[in-house]
Amino acid sequence: MIRLYDTKQHKKVDFVPLREGEVRMYVCGPTVYNRIHIGNARTFISFDMIRRYLEWRGFAVTFVQNVTDVDDKIINRAAEEGRTAAEVAREYTEVFIADMHAAGVADPTIRPKATEEIPAMIELVQSLVDKGHAYVVDGDVYFSVRSDPHYGALSGRNVDEMESGHRELRAEGQGLEERKRDPLDFALWKAAKPGEPAWDSPWGQGRPGWHIECSAMSHKYLGLPFDIHGGGQDLVFPHHENERAQSECGCGTTFANYWMHSGMLQVNSEKMSKSLGNFLLLHEILEDARPQALRMLMLQTHYRSPLDFSLARMDEADAALTRVENALSAADWACQNATDGAPDALDGAELRTNAQACRDAFAQAMDDDFNAPAALGSIFTLVGEMNAAVADKMLSLADAEAVVCATDAIRELMSVLGIVLEEDTGETDYPVEVIALAADLAGYGGADAMEAVEALIEARARARSEKDWARADAVRDGLIGLGFVIEDTPQGAKVSYEG
Repeated sequence: MIRLYDTKQHKKVDFVPLREGEVRMYVCGPTVYNRIHIGNARTFISFDMIRRYLEWRGFAVTFVQNVTDVDDKIINRAAEEGRTAAEVAREYTEVFIADMHAAGVADPTIRPKATEEIPAMIELVQSLVDKGHAYVVDGDVYFSVRSDPHYGALSGRNVDEMESGHRELRAEGQGLEERKRDPLDFALWKAAKPGEPAWDSPWGQGRPGWHIECSAMSHKYLGLPFDIHGGGQDLVFPHHENERAQSECGCGTTFANYWMHSGMLQVNSEKMSKSLGNFLLLHEILEDARPQALRMLMLQTHYRSPLDFSLARMDEADAALTRVENALSAADWACQNATDGAPDALDGAELRTNAQACRDAFAQAMDDDFNAPAALGSIFTLVGEMNAAVADKMLSLADAEAVVCATDAIRELMSVLGIVLEEDTGETDYPVEVIALAADLAGYGGADAMEAVEALIEARARARSEKDWARADAVRDGLIGLGFVIEDTPQGAKVSYEG
């Protein structure tokens, strides 16, 4: 049984999907006026991990993530750059998708854009007006917060103690406060202003408020209620509280059965902000770091906990990832060089048992509110056990089969977390100079760099067996000079290329 922390209930609860074998989830997407920062990326990576695990557990997941492509920030940027809002939104939508692909985040099942879903928003706003939960003022439409007796149920706030804090009101000044019946009320529809994008509506030309789009799109593509609504912790109030209120008041049913929120991200123990000079964009980090290492760093902290990002921690995460990759590479090489008829060198049954124990511990950790740090711990335990089993041993074919059980488990479970480790095929782009070296020292007459390396390894082994140390050293020194690393093992020389 999967248990997750439900923000609305403020506790871990059993996850029971509305439809057996299916999960319908909605995660708030970006407002496309700029490239996303690593705090945004943390949310998207967290829910990508959750989605991947649910699919691994056998659920058919419908994952919807919107794109907010009409908004004050987009309009302001367009005005600054002398472009249309549509041009700005189009550019940064494409950039967002590219950044997500670079970070290894899978595409959602459906990615609706706000500007393409205006009719659904108008329909929901009209329903709220008809039911007395919204009112019209000179082409603007506001939601009446006090008309919802359950307002504050998600965020835990008391409506009588709240202060207005909606971003659209802060941006547009205090004049709007005088138009509303209550300072807590928020905009569902905004009357058109000169030069801004606008659509026809029953209340005149205008555009949607921020909160209404997610309510309309989740309703359209998932139906109500749906299973999981997710986003960053900063969205609990007012965005998700307002979504819940307007959706349930307009549709007369529960909006989302479970609410999940990822923790905030800091940089070097400080809140990320432009004023502090620590505002880091995702694409800037990925220029110097591997996406697998970034994901490793982020998943080493539980998705609900605050995450402290630093370049030092990135280096540590990359080193941890390299340890796993090196262990797999060594195991792959040992399996590729296993010898038919060699005596068994390791306890294959124990290694298989350890691999299954890793799978069980991984699932147990992830079933407990998607505890990725503990799940990673189970993988690293198996990596250590596999390393100890394989080290300094010549493997039989039976040994190799047991080792493959362990390597398969490591690769599969890492991929469930979105950290894809490629299988070592032995194919590397070797320098062409190695062909001339092989011709000189091994009598090689071909033109394939990989074959040349193999010829040199064989020539060195033959020279060592004949105690021709000068030739053996010449081969070794020649390979090292070209950037190769040679490690002598019971199964022969293991050669890797570092360039």
